[in-house]
Amino acid sequence: MISLGPQALSAIARRPATAREILTVVTPEHPPAQGQSSGADAREPRPDASAAGPAALPGPGVGTDIGAEWSRAVKALGGAAEICLACHVRPDGDALGSMLAVAHALRARGSQERAPSSPPARIVASFGDQPFEIPRILRFLPGAGLLSPPDAFPERPQVMVTFDAARADRLGTLEASARAADELIVLDHHASNAGFGTVNLVDPAAAATAVVAADLIDRMGVELTRDIAMGLYAGLVTDTGSFKYPTTSPRVHELAARLLRTGIEPGSVARELWDRSPFGFLGLLSAVLGRARLEPAGAAGHGLVWTTVTRSDRAVHGLPFDAAESVIDVVRRTDEADVAIVLKEDDEGRWQVSARSKGAANVGRACVALGGGGHSLAAGFTAHGTAAEVMSALRLQLAAGPAAAVRGP
Repeated sequence: MISLGPQALSAIARRPATAREILTVVTPEHPPAQGQSSGADAREPRPDASAAGPAALPGPGVGTDIGAEWSRAVKALGGAAEICLACHVRPDGDALGSMLAVAHALRARGSQERAPSSPPARIVASFGDQPFEIPRILRFLPGAGLLSPPDAFPERPQVMVTFDAARADRLGTLEASARAADELIVLDHHASNAGFGTVNLVDPAAAATAVVAADLIDRMGVELTRDIAMGLYAGLVTDTGSFKYPTTSPRVHELAARLLRTGIEPGSVARELWDRSPFGFLGLLSAVLGRARLEPAGAAGHGLVWTTVTRSDRAVHGLPFDAAESVIDVVRRTDEADVAIVLKEDDEGRWQVSARSKGAANVGRACVALGGGGHSLAAGFTAHGTAAEVMSALRLQLAAGPAAAVRGP
């Protein structure tokens, strides 16, 4: 039998999740697919959301004093002797890029806002994966030397900042540190983020957490350097699919222009994120695409295409788990299917499921009902059981789901 956990079973037993429920659901699976990210994003965009500036942060609560949130965040970062940064587990380009950009900015600012006799704040940056390993496609980002393994992360940070995590449990082993922090600043762009920090800089209208991170860096008064810009640009192109997805807006292109003026080369970033893989990936892709299945009547008649990537597939070619992340980008190209699904078996035997929609189906709603989360067009969840059992549960949710609002990748 498929094992989806108590939250998923509760959701299925009640009824298909509504948009309001999606806004407060746990988001344990944020698949770091190349060029995309996932997180619950059921909120409709605000009028003229693409023109929103740094002060237009809607935040997780209707009555949030946005100016006060920004001021408190900048003041906390300016007065801290130690600042701890953490992004979500299995980080994608937006999570790790945003965090490293802010780490570089904090180092550049030094003791600017502290007493002249005080030393610069100590900066600790990490993510809660065990084993701790930077994803292969992100090792080009400047600042790897700024990262520490999670076991070196303070148990009770004075000031802690999280990046691209909709819930504290997305921080993995660093969740306990977040809950114990004296001041917890949350930077995010997922509408599912209910505001688990003492300061919540959450903008569901932003195309990426990198947009919110850029606003924070501006408010700290730090000029963009090439190293800062590289992290922000990686986040921006990841979550907009290199400016292909509906989240791309004038605001996105304006930020991209600022970043490119620092001298970063967009072609080299694109090559690292999308155009590199070991030779063994070709063999894996051949096997995986050979077992792909098209279900024209799936997803409420919009069409469904799906396949699996097993541990044995990767073992044959000596590939790590993250090598399977870009398979979804090939499968989703199928003209006859609105929805694309890839089940990736991790090293512990769990299925890490990535779901993508072209706009007719709401995969975020379906994945939330199965204990995961995501944007309406890009989502995922984690499950146990056979591939057939997982797909059976997912088909039921996709058949019942309403049409998607065109938001997210």
